[in-house]
Amino acid sequence: MSAFFKSIYLPVSFFILLMVNAGLFILAFLIPELLLLAKVVLLVTIFFALLDLFLLYFWRDGLSGKRNTPDKLSNGDENPIELIFDNQYPYAIKLRVIDEVPFQFQLREEAVELEIGVGETASRTYGLRPLERGEYDFGAVNAYVSGPLRLVKRKYEFDEGQMVPCYPSYVQMRKYQLMAISNRLNEFGVKQIRRLGHTTEFEQIKNYVRGDDYRTINWKATARAGKLMVNQYMDERSQPVYCLIDKSRLMQMPFEGLSLLDYAINASLVLSNIALYKQDRVGLITFCEKLDNFLPASSRPVQMNRIIESLYKQDTDFLEADYERLYAVVRRKLSGRSLLILYTNFESLSSLKRQLPYLQSIAKLHLLVVVFFENTELSGLLESRPKDLKEVYIKTIGEDFAFKKRQIAKELEKHGIISILTPPSSLTVDTLNKYLELKARGMA
Repeated sequence: MSAFFKSIYLPVSFFILLMVNAGLFILAFLIPELLLLAKVVLLVTIFFALLDLFLLYFWRDGLSGKRNTPDKLSNGDENPIELIFDNQYPYAIKLRVIDEVPFQFQLREEAVELEIGVGETASRTYGLRPLERGEYDFGAVNAYVSGPLRLVKRKYEFDEGQMVPCYPSYVQMRKYQLMAISNRLNEFGVKQIRRLGHTTEFEQIKNYVRGDDYRTINWKATARAGKLMVNQYMDERSQPVYCLIDKSRLMQMPFEGLSLLDYAINASLVLSNIALYKQDRVGLITFCEKLDNFLPASSRPVQMNRIIESLYKQDTDFLEADYERLYAVVRRKLSGRSLLILYTNFESLSSLKRQLPYLQSIAKLHLLVVVFFENTELSGLLESRPKDLKEVYIKTIGEDFAFKKRQIAKELEKHGIISILTPPSSLTVDTLNKYLELKARGMA
């Protein structure tokens, strides 16, 4: 019985009629002839409210509804959430819907108004853009149905208690994969680079035929066989590519809602997927003061699922990254020469110089690309014109920060380490361009 009363809501129109009725009773003190009219209006209001209540509750399940959500949310992207309702009343209804979205979005009573005809189905789709990975708990879909007389509302609740996990940006990953398959990556700003080098690996020894490159003649095999034999090579495809993700406190810095760690994770996901498409082997290392996760390079189809699950669990540690331990891990666990994409951040030249010996040691063993971030929050400051002495000081400090970033890039290049200084929003495209450039030059 309590559930019945809890589902009854009285709209503003009902209280307006009561206020009019109260006004008539007040006026009846001055004009006694209005007392009868006030009583009639009160009885009529109560009668029609009860009639409206009867019409709403006579049909036990006059409305059905549900919420359609993706199996998992994509971090940093608009995710469609669909609300669907079926009207089973014998009359058209007016509906006010409040969806209890997860608290992370901080949306308060974002109501949707719908009008549904007899026997019709109505839907409404809205988007949610999560800014952190993890679990998102949806509450109930609250639907308030107005009766045909608009004097009473009945509350329905659907899909209560639904949890949807938020993963790294698989929407972005699929988008780049589709463009790579259709050879349209240039639409995202990824450059088409002509292959300059010729990276090959040995396949077999075969008989010489006219037209074979004489530089591939195998003289030892020729001497044993008594005829010309040549080495046959094939393009080297299965190269190990590792994404190294720094999880230190500097990667917690937010830009446009997402942390630098999330930008790095989303870019790693796209790069790993494209590298698999290019038939390379991909792996993953995440670290801070210690090794957090190591996923050996593989080209198996299940590798992307492993990477997604590994990246889903990553979070920033509020400590300094230990590059000495990273070097020890790379030296011990990576046997062959690999392409290492290191996502990190340096804010000063002194912080780079503390880690530079370890980066140089890694670069001697593998092809190392260091990716770090521009501070895009300074862009508006650097382009503005100072109006007073205080703004001159602030702009000077901002220009010094930007100059130090460029200095860091030059210092890395000076020591033979490839670097990418990029705004967070361009991270994925810039990293892909560098990977494809290195592949084209036969360096990876």
